[in-house]
Amino acid sequence: MVKFIESELVLLKKEIDEMWTLVYNQLDRAGEAVLTLDRELAQQVLVRERRVNAFELKIDSDVEDIIALYNPVAIDLRFVLAMLKINTNLERLGDFAEGIARFAINCKEPALDAELIRNLRLEEMIGQVLSMLEQTKKALQEENQELATSVFVKDNLLDEINSNAATVLADYIAKHPENALPCLNLVGVCRKLERSGDHITNIAEEIVFFLDAKVLKHSGRTDEQYPQ
Repeated sequence: MVKFIESELVLLKKEIDEMWTLVYNQLDRAGEAVLTLDRELAQQVLVRERRVNAFELKIDSDVEDIIALYNPVAIDLRFVLAMLKINTNLERLGDFAEGIARFAINCKEPALDAELIRNLRLEEMIGQVLSMLEQTKKALQEENQELATSVFVKDNLLDEINSNAATVLADYIAKHPENALPCLNLVGVCRKLERSGDHITNIAEEIVFFLDAKVLKHSGRTDEQYPQ
């Protein structure tokens, strides 16, 4: 029985790793599509979203089978439960990638104002999301709790940029009222990127739960507890 469950857990971790790569690529493509207004690239994100949804259902089913057939306990059970929740968060990140890509498809402008994008720090925001997602994946692969918790501090930058976005866009609309619609839609893009950071933070918390049996959700943790 032990050998069987070990092989199933290895396969589950491999599936999560593949899901992670798929979602990372989705967010990467969506971010690039927004910055360049590449509608073809954005369309690729929309098409691949079905793969993300199918992957989530497959992993959910596999987790149910492992629990039903092998009755895992202790660290094995924590691992399975953590993978289940990480899977859900990855699927939500895929949804955000789709929503971000739709901005590029629906935007009627030939190009976005480079100064506006710079003031919004949109490229920096996209880069931070991708960096956090890559870091949490590495933390799981290496079973490194310190690497996982360092993501908490990184999420602060996304919160900061998002909180300033409304002011930046309001000032731009006041000077360029003809561009009000794409600016309002950019608020949604920034919000989705900020929410992506929250879901990646959730993933980091699940990694800590798996490794150390600590539940950080709703624990009132502060970012100062986890230095970068």
